[in-house]
Amino acid sequence: MVAEKQFDLVAIGRSCIDLYGEQVGGRLEDMRSFAKYVGGSPTNTAIGAARLGLRSALLTRVGADHFGRYIREQLTREGVDVRGVGEDPERLTALVFLGIRDPDNFPLIFYREDCADMALQPADVDEDLVAAAGAVLVNGTHLSRGNVFDASLRACTIARANGGKVVFDIDYRPVLWGLAPKDMGEDRFVADAAVTARLQQVLPLCDLVVGTEEEIHILGGSTDTIAALRAIRATTPALLVCKRGPQGCVAFPGAIPSRLDDGVVGEGFAVEAFNVLGAGDAFMAGFLRGWLRDEPLATACAWGNACGAIVVSRHGCSPAMPTRAELDQFLANTQRPFRLREDAALAHVHWATTRAGSWPRLTVLAMDHRSQFEALCASTGASLEKLPAFKALALRAVDRLAGGDPGFGVLLDGRYGMRALEVAADFPYWIGRPIELPGSCPLEFEGGPDVAAELMSWPRNHVVKCLVFYHPDDPAALRERQERQLLRLFDATRATGHELLLEIIASRAGVVGDDTAARVIQRCYDIGIKPDWWKLEPSDSAQAWHSIEDTINRNDPYCRGVVLLGLSAPEETLVASFQVAARMPVVKGFAVGRTIFADTAERWLRGDIDDEAAIAELARRFGVLVDAWAAASRAG
Repeated sequence: MVAEKQFDLVAIGRSCIDLYGEQVGGRLEDMRSFAKYVGGSPTNTAIGAARLGLRSALLTRVGADHFGRYIREQLTREGVDVRGVGEDPERLTALVFLGIRDPDNFPLIFYREDCADMALQPADVDEDLVAAAGAVLVNGTHLSRGNVFDASLRACTIARANGGKVVFDIDYRPVLWGLAPKDMGEDRFVADAAVTARLQQVLPLCDLVVGTEEEIHILGGSTDTIAALRAIRATTPALLVCKRGPQGCVAFPGAIPSRLDDGVVGEGFAVEAFNVLGAGDAFMAGFLRGWLRDEPLATACAWGNACGAIVVSRHGCSPAMPTRAELDQFLANTQRPFRLREDAALAHVHWATTRAGSWPRLTVLAMDHRSQFEALCASTGASLEKLPAFKALALRAVDRLAGGDPGFGVLLDGRYGMRALEVAADFPYWIGRPIELPGSCPLEFEGGPDVAAELMSWPRNHVVKCLVFYHPDDPAALRERQERQLLRLFDATRATGHELLLEIIASRAGVVGDDTAARVIQRCYDIGIKPDWWKLEPSDSAQAWHSIEDTINRNDPYCRGVVLLGLSAPEETLVASFQVAARMPVVKGFAVGRTIFADTAERWLRGDIDDEAAIAELARRFGVLVDAWAAASRAG
């Protein structure tokens, strides 16, 4: 019996930073801003495969620089094994600038002069890693230089010797072979006999060959697709797959017929082509998800075409790759819109299933208060200039208690907590940051009315926290105004890629019953708002929590969950409320502030205690609630 492989796929080759122009419909010369993504064809495919459930790894080099570290970190977040991703201290990570001009033109500029991934050597190929894979994926672009060609063939040879399959993505970019001007990175085909000869050297080792018609032409040495396929077949018995864009694909497991349509045809999906870049890498990921798991060939073709159709509708390559849940939903919905990026349900599944991190438990020290700290300064005679230092002490208190446990977090504001936010970037803790103008009702935002512009300046890992004073029985005019603001905020967070924590306080405006919070939550879902987190008032009513949990699960099973707020309640009151809430799976923890910091902050601002005493006291008070939550959770 053959032992199960540790990996389904090891991809080899290009790994770079994609800098995607954010303005669509203009020249690359006129782009004003760029979104940063992980890129490179095999890297994209490795990420796509991991999202679909394959155990994937990458073998490449990145620079020992900020971008190289970003690639490694992002691959790890995506579940791609990085033991084969080496750091090259002599070379920088490659860059690619990309734009979306129109449905047919996607300008690219490759910055790959002496870059890290093109320095890959045969000695870099980890024999144990490749031998542990069910398949190895090599790309044609990386065959353009001798050292990488040798490394790729060594990996293929190791794979075959250990019972693995070899997958060849033709991936032809003439500019990277020196056959097109450097400003024509989007060119897809330039005939060249030397390139054909080089690419064909890998064919005897292949089990699967995939390419577009233009790529089939360069590999087969003919612009007649059937003739090119027959030339390829003469060199390899591998399964050949010809990608045909919106027409889908055609697979040829045996002899090449006289017409393309006489192969195994995988029908395409009717969607608007917004951005073709990355669609081929998504096709490969989807096809491999079927082929490597021994699904019927028609199924593998359908999955490949579906993944390509999803990605062709989006901005970016690797971040657009679908997850398995998303692929299933796409295939199940035969009424999908032609402009697929307008499918809100599919977009939500994509968002929710590609978020980084997991928090089965979350205990947060909330230090995002602004008006309350201003009042403390006024009552103690302390300068507002002291507040940043105190909030930095609070972060140190969290770290002292947490000791690196990512189940802890901080809520910090940009007004007085910015220095602490900057330091928090180097810690593994959950970070939340308020966007609401303190005390505003109707809701207003800090930083001005254009909330998206404000969020563009925030780091991506800052969760946007918004407190809204909202009761389901509020006057209609007030309710409608606040809902418009919440919709603007929700749209802005999705556009900027920030998670949203929506904090609801209903008690200030009316009587709170067992169904009040659930009614507010349902109303938010009804108008199209699906926050990643809810922050809700404490309650000792089991019925209230059951209503909340049922409402969330019914409307958004992907919701991360609920954290409790404190409302300055005494410690013993909060601990008592934990006994009910901690038994509910949807409640992950708490985000409490004034109950913990109020006395300590006042004494520190008066000068009655020093920094160390403040840190110790904050850690102790926070620890009491953390222990109480843990005990209540165990009891539940």
